[in-house]
Amino acid sequence: MNPVESQIQAKLTAEFEPLHLEVVNESSQHNVPPGSESHFKVVLVSAAFSGKRQVQRHQAIYALLAEELNGGVHALALHTYSPDEWSGPMSVPESPQCLGGGRRS
Repeated sequence: MNPVESQIQAKLTAEFEPLHLEVVNESSQHNVPPGSESHFKVVLVSAAFSGKRQVQRHQAIYALLAEELNGGVHALALHTYSPDEWSGPMSVPESPQCLGGGRRS
């Protein structure tokens, strides 16, 4: 696991005590140099999300990961669930394909 990915995982684990956590570095699917840590997908299931709207969940994660987001992390796809909402990994949407970051004609 790479340094930024490890840092994200450690912070999320300490703050949310997840029942399930996936931190996926999707940088290789984008137009970035090899070994980059700029695009991540997070799947997080936590009792801390019970009774919270998605926007509240995302705001809490953005606040926790402010250092990473102000650094080299360019994109963070969040999939957050309470234990009652979680039906397993098959319910997590796939990330869309990168369009290359350039203009489309």
